Amino acid sequence: MGYFFWTDAVTVVRATLESWALVDAMLQWIDGAIGASFRTVLAPLVVVAFAVPVVIVLSLLLVALLATPSIVSLVAQRRFAELERRHGAAPWRSLAWSLAYTLAACLALLLTMPLWLIPGVVFVLPPLIWGWLTAKVMSFDVLADHASQEERRAVLKAHAWPLMVIGVTTGFLGAAPSVIWAFGAMTLVIAPLLLAVSVWLYTVVFMFSALWFAHYALAALAQFRQTAALALVPVPSVPAATTHAAAPSLTPPDPATPTLPGV
Repeated sequence: MGYFFWTDAVTVVRATLESWALVDAMLQWIDGAIGASFRTVLAPLVVVAFAVPVVIVLSLLLVALLATPSIVSLVAQRRFAELERRHGAAPWRSLAWSLAYTLAACLALLLTMPLWLIPGVVFVLPPLIWGWLTAKVMSFDVLADHASQEERRAVLKAHAWPLMVIGVTTGFLGAAPSVIWAFGAMTLVIAPLLLAVSVWLYTVVFMFSALWFAHYALAALAQFRQTAALALVPVPSVPAATTHAAAPSLTPPDPATPTLPGV
């Protein structure tokens, strides 16, 4: 898509920006202050700014829908072979869950964009949103096949904070590929190639997060089932009379007392 549509996208964005009177006046003022270099960079920068979130979301959804089931099966086969699959969520529910939280994350990104102008916030707030999205999507998909609906809700509620920490950690790892755009205007010249590299990097990060979530969530599910099974096992009770009769006497026999046969 970058190879076929990059030039047209940059041309459309540049024409759109120059058609707005306020933006064109600002660009003319910037041209007089620092030259026409900023006008040349602005349109590709806008295209990249809109393309990168799309790349991140698509990478996450494709990994969650295509790679996560295989990763979970591999982890379950090697580490949790005795864990029963109870199929608590159909594939369409997993897809609906992922799309709903993806829309919520995109809305959060749009609403918080004005805060990105504060120095340093752009390096913290978007990774937090991506981490929250990763935690919600991956934790559901990992438990979808093995846990029942009640088990999934209980595990997600009991381990909400650890799962969120894993998601935020992978969110900051997922922000690492965005650093390649900070090397100056040269990165915008080869932007289609760098977008393809970004897809590969995001896919690696999200597959690592799926593996991490699989190990943690399946272990939490196995522990939950073990605890529930122990709670259902009845404790055997011994009648009090039997206990009293079987208890040995602690008083030693009196050697002076004669013992009669048969008594």
